[in-house]
Order: sequence, then structure tokens, then C-alpha cells
Amino acid sequence: MTPTVAVTAARAGDIAAARLKERIYAALSLTAVIVALAEAKHPEHLESALTVAVTALGIWLATLVADEQSHRALTRRSATLQEIRTTLHVSSPLLLTAVGPLVLIGISALGVLELETALLISAGVEVATLFLWSWRTGLRIGNKPLSALLSGLVDTLIGITVVAVKLLAGH
Repeated sequence: MTPTVAVTAARAGDIAAARLKERIYAALSLTAVIVALAEAKHPEHLESALTVAVTALGIWLATLVADEQSHRALTRRSATLQEIRTTLHVSSPLLLTAVGPLVLIGISALGVLELETALLISAGVEVATLFLWSWRTGLRIGNKPLSALLSGLVDTLIGITVVAVKLLAGH
């Protein structure tokens, strides 16, 4: 492998890791919002959809601002067009996190299932996905199945704790 290919592969790995980190962060934050919506007395479809969409958008915009400010502070220059494209690519999972819940809210609006059920399914899928990422990562790095399972369960418990803390804080 030539040095250029190795650097490119390493950079691709860094970008993939950053995208996954953003997706997990957004999933945890959005799950707290979704559970809060499900616990509300008489949530409305439009209000729920807007809350989910605006939450994802707000997290994404905050990430863009933080990335640009930290970039300028460390490099003493604004980001190049290529760096901005990379930031947009890395941060896009923050927006994608809202797709599943929005689809389920839409299905609920059609009368297929209750809104509270749609919201709880959305939260459950996000928590299950957190487990699957952790379990799969454990297997990919060579852990034995039981160790990967334990890792998945621990990460899921931490994720549920983060959601609980956000809910207790009034998120």
C-alpha cells in the first residue's frame, strides 16, 4: 500500500468514525425528545413532527457552528470548501436520525397506529440500534460473542441513562 493510499484509507476511517459518533449522539438526544413527546398528555401529530424535525435541525446547526469555530480556533483560518463538504458529510447523520421517527409519525397520522405507539416504537428502535452498533463493533474488533454482547448491553444501558438524565433535566 502506497503512503497516499494509506493516508486516504486512514482518513476514510476517521470520517466513518466521526459520522457514526454523530449518529449515536443524535440518536440519544432525539430519543429523549421522542420519549418526552410520548409521555405528553395528548401529543399532536404536527407538533410531534415539528419537534422531531426542529430538534434534529438544531443539533445539526449547533454541530456546524461548533465545528467551524473550533476549526478557526485551531487553524487560525476559515474552513476551505473541501473541509466544509467533509463537515456536511460527517454531520449529515444528525439529520438522518429524524427520518425514522418522522415516517412513523406520518404513518400514525394516517390512522394506522396511535401516535404514542409510533413515538415509543421510534425510541425503541433507536435504543435497539445503539445495541446493535455496539455489539457489531465488538465482533468486528475481535471480541468473542459473549464479550460483544456484554459490550452492547453496557453501551445500551449507558444510552438509556443518558436519555433518562435528559428527561430528568427537562429536555
